[in-house]
Amino acid sequence: MANQEHNVPNVPFRRLLLTGAAGGVGKVIRARVAEFAETIRVSDLAVALSSDAAPHEEVVPCDLSDKQAVDALVAGCDAVIHLGGVSVERPFEEVLEANIKGVYNLYEAARRHNVKRVIFASSNHVTGFYRQDEKIDSHALRRPDGYYGLSKSFGEDTAQFYFDRYGIETVSIRIGSAFPEPKDRRMMASWLSYDDLLELLRRSLFTPDVGHTVVYGMSDNVVKWWDNRFASKLGFVPRDSSEPFRAKVEAQPAPAPDSAVALLQGGAFTTTGPFE
Repeated sequence: MANQEHNVPNVPFRRLLLTGAAGGVGKVIRARVAEFAETIRVSDLAVALSSDAAPHEEVVPCDLSDKQAVDALVAGCDAVIHLGGVSVERPFEEVLEANIKGVYNLYEAARRHNVKRVIFASSNHVTGFYRQDEKIDSHALRRPDGYYGLSKSFGEDTAQFYFDRYGIETVSIRIGSAFPEPKDRRMMASWLSYDDLLELLRRSLFTPDVGHTVVYGMSDNVVKWWDNRFASKLGFVPRDSSEPFRAKVEAQPAPAPDSAVALLQGGAFTTTGPFE
């Protein structure tokens, strides 16, 4: 899936770690990242990962909150695609274990084992309290819309710290809505096709000298909330668009015009909780 405008050499890694391999996005990406490395080490909490392992895969179940287990998981890997963790808004205690302790454990392991490239699955929910009629870039003040968004903001700060102090390069992808097709009006702006996600992962892995780059993961949708000017070094040009799904989406009942779903980029995440 080479992009002719900005070619990036694709020299496979020896061993690539994919965390969160049993998650919604992980299941899709797992089958597609084989081209990126000779061996893919796939990990999640799910034991069922090993039932359909391909010949090029190593299956290593791991609890991200377990520091020693994460250290063993990262050992021998050249790069990491970190999708693992809680992927929806949940009570803080749950988010803390997987997303905050987990990302710290991952970067500490990367430091100890001399891993020089991490792809961190951040989220658009890092800036979820911006209005849908605003267009922002990665330099805009972060406005997390919940505990999940806070954890991803922490992850981006962790990535910056480990680059500044230890030289570990990271591309933090603020994933919009990675689904087979957009499910609602909000996703007409935030949708990221699986093909575009794969291309963004490829560029994030193989583009040299990324430092810590933050990029919004979105397809070439007509409605755009996010500007990727500060990630131009990646040369990412999405090919897909949510527009072919517009009629199907707009056939759904419209949300109340004064609702968070209609007004804020983070949608329902901005009002989920508190969990008391």
